[in-house]
Amino acid sequence: MLAATSAGRTAFSASLDHLIQLKLIERNPGHGHPLRPEFRLTPAGVDAAAIAKAIVAAVPDDSKFKLLRKTWTVPILALTGTPHRFSMLKSNLMTITDRALSSSLHELEDVDWIKREIETSVRMPFPIYRAVSTGLTVNQAVGLPL
Repeated sequence: MLAATSAGRTAFSASLDHLIQLKLIERNPGHGHPLRPEFRLTPAGVDAAAIAKAIVAAVPDDSKFKLLRKTWTVPILALTGTPHRFSMLKSNLMTITDRALSSSLHELEDVDWIKREIETSVRMPFPIYRAVSTGLTVNQAVGLPL
């Protein structure tokens, strides 16, 4: 698995530990050498893997696939199936900074995964963001309830 991911040993080990804590994978009981343990997906891990497969399938273009690997791309797209204001996105993504959200939205707009529109039906117009095209496909793959 280490070779397949092209990750460093420390990062890979930390990721495995994190997946175990999230109960997405578990050690395969009774199998494997103690220095080379085997792991298997838990039922929750199978569900997460299906979502990940659908997200990966939504972006077959290698040049745009790099954008999926960025920290905030999928969480932002997951929330923008319906139009959202910047402040609502920020409050739903509690740990994101204004700068990271703004930068991510610009990148997603540049590849036409997010559409920015100005809501003019109120006294003070404001921008809203919603997933479109490939961004909407990723949103649907994540499948958050509305």
